[in-house]
Amino acid sequence: MSTKYDNSAVNEWSFATRSLHAGQNLDGSTNARNVPIYQTTSYVFNDAEHAANRFGLSDAGPIYTRLTNPTQDALEERLASLEGGVAAVAFASGQAAETAAILNLASAGDHIVASPRLYGGTSTLFTVTLKRLGIDVTLVDNPDDPTSWQDAVQPNTKAFYGETFGNPVADVLDIPAIAEVAHKNLVPLIVDNTIATGALARPLELGADVVVVSTTKFYTGNGSAIGGAIIDGGSFDWTVERDGEPVFPYFVTPDEAYHGLKYADLGAPAFAVKARAGLLRDTGAAISPFNAWLTLNGIETLQLRVEKHNANAQAVAEYLEGHAKVTKVNYAGLDSSPHKEVKEKLGYDYTGSVLSFDIDGGREEAWAFIDALKLHSNLANIGDTRSLVVHPATTTHSQSDEAALKAAGITQATVRLSVGIEDVQDIIADLERGFAAIG
Repeated sequence: MSTKYDNSAVNEWSFATRSLHAGQNLDGSTNARNVPIYQTTSYVFNDAEHAANRFGLSDAGPIYTRLTNPTQDALEERLASLEGGVAAVAFASGQAAETAAILNLASAGDHIVASPRLYGGTSTLFTVTLKRLGIDVTLVDNPDDPTSWQDAVQPNTKAFYGETFGNPVADVLDIPAIAEVAHKNLVPLIVDNTIATGALARPLELGADVVVVSTTKFYTGNGSAIGGAIIDGGSFDWTVERDGEPVFPYFVTPDEAYHGLKYADLGAPAFAVKARAGLLRDTGAAISPFNAWLTLNGIETLQLRVEKHNANAQAVAEYLEGHAKVTKVNYAGLDSSPHKEVKEKLGYDYTGSVLSFDIDGGREEAWAFIDALKLHSNLANIGDTRSLVVHPATTTHSQSDEAALKAAGITQATVRLSVGIEDVQDIIADLERGFAAIG
């Protein structure tokens, strides 16, 4: 069956066009216009040699859906295109993706340097779970200061880690400056680009080496599918040495699971291939074909949604800043924000639609405000088309102690908003209802 459809030059197209077409490789049988859901566990090999080649990685075709699947492949191609990477690996969740990103280059006895302004789940992973695995994490004193990152470096440091826009403090990571420090110390910068997505920021173009995302949020856009991904920038040299020894030995020593394969020999996508062939294979944290399909459909409207999200967020932030019952607003789009300068320096039009503010009072007032809202949904998610609200100190960051909450910019008075795409006047009217409830 012939077709005139040809997206072979897709990376020459605009972001909005790539959001629709990247990864859409027609199957040659039905040539279905939408990406099919390949709801299967496994795939028939042509013959014994064909099977051996696939298992030996000389043939990149599907083996088992825990490793690869055509629907998942389409999602990975699209994410790699939108984030500006050479390859992507999809996972069952954002947490699975960021865990794999760390374990792909660090093991017991190693060390990671990270921003303290992290999503609560990430903070717990770094400060509790990784510690149990023998991986130490230092949270820098001041993530806005490159010197603070340098001061945290140890001889066994394997990576720097931060978020493009922090959750919930809404800070802006100076990616070029932090990447420079990371590379000076022969380690990659890993950036969580969940809140920004490739529609607002492309960390790989600013000096980062690996991007992780929770596709659950803005990429899918409607709270219907959990997923995550690693995007490999393809530029980091995994053969670097420190004091005559390889910094990343698992990339340059033969992998016994693949008969002596050295991942560094695979070139640009080495990080992604290792994450798939090793961690995804062994942990089984694969995204389902159906969730991959839901995410692909969500991405088609990403740019349109993000523009509306952020225009609304700017208006909401300005409204909150002028409210008598608000003592602080965390949003880099405000002139008063300490992160406005970095926003302008990096050329961002917006800095995301997740923001937080401190209400005049404490937990009692914050809870009363939240409980009075009707339009906003009180739940622990972000990136939905619908406006969301949550009290971080007792939900998303409830596992953090007081010191960690302070480092993350959270108090008992902090309320987090994920601003939706409703009419902004309706959003603000609902917030006014919340303020009215606290007297």
